[in-house]
Amino acid sequence: MRGVFITIEGIDGSGKTTQARRLVEWLREHGYDAVATREPGGTEVGVRLREILLAPALAITREAELFLYLSDRALHVAQLVRPALEAGRVVVCERHADSTLAYQGHGRGMDMALLRRLNEIATGGLNPDLTFVLDLSSAEPRLDAARLDRLESEGPEFLARVAAGFRELAEAERERVQMVDARGSVEAVQREIVAVVRGLLERRLPSAARKREAP
Repeated sequence: MRGVFITIEGIDGSGKTTQARRLVEWLREHGYDAVATREPGGTEVGVRLREILLAPALAITREAELFLYLSDRALHVAQLVRPALEAGRVVVCERHADSTLAYQGHGRGMDMALLRRLNEIATGGLNPDLTFVLDLSSAEPRLDAARLDRLESEGPEFLARVAAGFRELAEAERERVQMVDARGSVEAVQREIVAVVRGLLERRLPSAARKREAP
């Protein structure tokens, strides 16, 4: 039985890392075989690409930035995500293809149709079963001003375009993408995410749900 692919998206500082970690912890506590990963950086090569992409001292053109993200994604899907799904596991990924549409498309102004086609090539046509967008305005991100990475340093106008891009993507794919108000407490956001995930898993992995509930 194929596993379930869940992604968590949002602007920098919206709480993605915290919610991805808490979701994986909840899944494991409830008997699911869960994998925690992220883009960029979910593979050995991806870790190195992440260092390059986020280094604040490096000047990278938008085209080079795009292809570095796509290279990371292609390896990530081939080496980690797809094998985990084929093994029936639940994959929770912080950032995936929607980030390219929001950041490089809406943020950088690159052609959306081209980005969709390149994403399709990089992923081999693999799409998340469920995506959460942690919605936060560009004036509200929880960032350490003394330790900003290259993208976090782009400023509020860039983040505002990205945030608007995520909202547009969510509006276009309501069945897959769930908007979550990230202004709430960590616990409130987690409860909202878990409620949706629980329903999906009980439909998609009923045998795992029954095993979890067995005495």
